Amino acid sequence: MNKLKHTLFGLEFKNPVWTASGTFSYGLEVAKIYDLSLLGAIVVKGLSLKPRKGNMPERIVETPAGMLNSIGLQNPGVDYFINETLPKLKEYDTKIFANVFGEDEDEYLAVAERLDKADGVHGLELNVSCPNVKKGGIAFGTDPEVLYNLVYKMKKITKKPLLVKLSPNVSNILDTADACVSAGADGLVLINTLLGVAIDVERENQFLS
Repeated sequence: MNKLKHTLFGLEFKNPVWTASGTFSYGLEVAKIYDLSLLGAIVVKGLSLKPRKGNMPERIVETPAGMLNSIGLQNPGVDYFINETLPKLKEYDTKIFANVFGEDEDEYLAVAERLDKADGVHGLELNVSCPNVKKGGIAFGTDPEVLYNLVYKMKKITKKPLLVKLSPNVSNILDTADACVSAGADGLVLINTLLGVAIDVERENQFLS
């Protein structure tokens, strides 16, 4: 008897061990050294409408307090994921959640629409730490009203469970969390990347730009 088995969002999970989006890539890279079927769910790295190359190196720097990264949301695009990566992930006995991001509402909705139709994707996770290019570059996750509108529209697009990965870079995370719940989010994920900086005192410059 599996005592760790449980049900969330109408889905049955064999255990509560999920991978965090961004730290486990798309799962296949780790499959060579670990059986993905042992996991309750895989939350894949963020997906945009079109492929993104991400930031130029250097992307990671170690600090006395931990690690900073500046990846730049590199990904192959949602269509590549659906056509090439997803069929291989479906071979494993685990749930698959796809992380979604965009530069504006239209891109979020377009990515969600594709993933909603994709067999093998069990739910979506919304990355709201991205800048809204149509609103002066402010991150979606820092404005409760903007966030509410995005989540509300996303729920109209997909019938699959929608989780929102909250940004910690706000004055009161309860405000943004409440906006997501009010808009119909099925769950909240704590949290996305914390802002930070590491200074190279020899060059009198920061390590990551």
